[in-house]
Amino acid sequence: MLQAPPPLAVPGGAHPLTGSVAELVWLLPVLPLIGFVINGLISLFTSYHPGPADPSAPHDHDAPPSPPGHGASASHAAHGHDDHQPRRSAWHVVVSIVGPLVLLLAFALGVAIFVAIPAHMQSPFIRTYFAWMPVGTDLPLHWAFQVDQLSVMMVLFVTGVSALIHLYSVGYMRDDPGYARYFAFLNLFVAFMLVLVLGANFPVMFVGWEGVGLVSYLLIGFWFNDKANSDAGKKAFIVNRIGDFGFLIAMFMIWANLGTLDFTSVAAGAASLPVGGVLLTTICLFLLLGCTGKSAQIPLYVWLPDAMAGPTPVSALIHAATMVTAGVYLVARTSFLFSLAPLACLTVAVVGAVTAFFAATIGLAQWDIKKVLAYSTVSQIGYMFIGVGVGAYVAGLFHVLTHSFFKALLFLGSGSVIFAMHAAYHHTHNEDDAQDMRNMGGLRRYLPVTFTMMWIATLAIMGIPIFAGFFSKDEILGAVIARAGDSTMADAHWLGIPGSVILYAVYVLALAGAFLTAVYMTRLMLYTFHGPNRTGEREREHLREAPLMMTGPVVVLGLLSVLGGVINLPAFLRLPAGWTGGLDRWLDPVVGQAALRLTHGVAAETPHELALVGLAVLVAVAGIATAVVRLKPAALVPKRQSAPAEGVERVLEHKYYVDEFYDRTVVTPVVDVSRNVLWKWIDAGLIDGFFVNGSAWFLRGLAGIGSWLQSGQVSAYAWAIVFGLLAVLGAFTLR
Repeated sequence: MLQAPPPLAVPGGAHPLTGSVAELVWLLPVLPLIGFVINGLISLFTSYHPGPADPSAPHDHDAPPSPPGHGASASHAAHGHDDHQPRRSAWHVVVSIVGPLVLLLAFALGVAIFVAIPAHMQSPFIRTYFAWMPVGTDLPLHWAFQVDQLSVMMVLFVTGVSALIHLYSVGYMRDDPGYARYFAFLNLFVAFMLVLVLGANFPVMFVGWEGVGLVSYLLIGFWFNDKANSDAGKKAFIVNRIGDFGFLIAMFMIWANLGTLDFTSVAAGAASLPVGGVLLTTICLFLLLGCTGKSAQIPLYVWLPDAMAGPTPVSALIHAATMVTAGVYLVARTSFLFSLAPLACLTVAVVGAVTAFFAATIGLAQWDIKKVLAYSTVSQIGYMFIGVGVGAYVAGLFHVLTHSFFKALLFLGSGSVIFAMHAAYHHTHNEDDAQDMRNMGGLRRYLPVTFTMMWIATLAIMGIPIFAGFFSKDEILGAVIARAGDSTMADAHWLGIPGSVILYAVYVLALAGAFLTAVYMTRLMLYTFHGPNRTGEREREHLREAPLMMTGPVVVLGLLSVLGGVINLPAFLRLPAGWTGGLDRWLDPVVGQAALRLTHGVAAETPHELALVGLAVLVAVAGIATAVVRLKPAALVPKRQSAPAEGVERVLEHKYYVDEFYDRTVVTPVVDVSRNVLWKWIDAGLIDGFFVNGSAWFLRGLAGIGSWLQSGQVSAYAWAIVFGLLAVLGAFTLR
């Protein structure tokens, strides 16, 4: 049985969690790490094929080839619909059990720790396990985990939603040749995410931060035989490194000015710094740069839509339960810094609002069902940034929770659609795009469970009442108006513009984004499930619902998308005391003081709250009505018959040409400088040509002179002596 290593220190020995199940917090990331080790070893073992004992012996050229990967030509086989399916390994059952089981155990442990936390626990429970990188006495870095209300909330939704995605993956990836490798990566991804949310200091968090970036590269490029997939993985990895540079600079500045990197110590030391000063603002802006990379916000959002190259459950994991929420978590975790820098808070809110609106416009013109959801994620993360940016940390984190429910449902539902489309196309040897909505239509008759669940998730993301997204999104919108009236942000100036004006502009952009969200999500549902079927006469005979292993998690997420709002019911519902504001009370010990600091020590109150709620709902309904009236699924033709987009639609379909702009202004110049200056001129010309080859030519010349002088012929030496003697005598004579 695994035993926890002895802790070096337990801050606050009388902490109420001492001796409780919280002592096993170290086991939370270790469980999925064990799954990674087991599945990783199975992957290596099953993929190892020893060569012949005698390499000179003739090879068997008639041996059957290994199963194909999920390249462009093998996509059907990878989904388990090949007539010659790859034979499943004897270890397949072990992988299918270990992969989800370690997550279910981690979720159960998270629930146990949640239950053990006493009401109104004010200080975090910190376990320090060993001295990690002690740098003298100036920077004692320890490997330590922190248990508080925020970290436990993140643990619960990360492990819970991830467990459902793992279960879904058993059905979705069942016949993929890299099945064990897939689950090894998936387990490792969650392990790093748990390190990120449990870290008690910036360096430990940064290990998890970098870890999820690394594994996202492995998962996005999982089918690496296809160059587009491997390029997407590299793009995600490189763009995230840009954001990580900002995180590192912020850490350096924190240590240089406060002499510590522990969250509790930094929170105590930050109070001594000037409020709104240049130092705090700069630190927070560098942290924001890191957040924009990890959470795919402007200007570093471009990697996330390309992340669709990975398997669909990977998209659900990245978009809903792990990586993209890390930036929001970092702002909330460092609320003790952001609340002292109103200008940085305004910047966070502006970045979130612009991203929410910008990404929503792109979602209007995408045809790939997963690309629509990808831009939806970029937009919804923008709302979370608005929430934590204006100091409504609970509202932002509440949207993290509800979004994980309905976005995971949307991605897994789209996976079921793609699964069915691949099966139908494979049976008829059709090479059409199984992810393009123009090739779908009328699928509600063939996938009734997926149809119902995805409509639930769609209503939730739109913010329609009773669904989870309604409560969290409206809380964010109301918080913006509340802070625009009276807060340190409203009193500040952002690029010379009063903060209150900025906040009202943020609200307008967020409301416009909500309208566009309703439009593009209704468009997705209409073109996918309504109207006539465009898959083809022969193909529709093979359309059917996904297996129970896939529909089961989808139904659970559907229930959470309906009931998730009860976590933090608003006060305007006039329910009995204790029924509302559950998440507010839970997170108050962690972020409550920081939120009050931004509102002059008085709890923010939203004016005309019911009117604002009604306006938000009206905007969502207007978006639905606009889509229903303007979009005609019956008039849509399959992709191969579609005319190219023109005008504004073309610009939106090509995502404002931002990728092309980055390629011309950043990527191409860097490549040109690397190739023509660093390689051809400096490396090949200066270093190789002048220093290395030049020195060789020089020494070769000296050696040639020496070899000419040392010929070994006595007569030549005699003549040299004579000429030398004559030269010496002549010199003395002529002088």
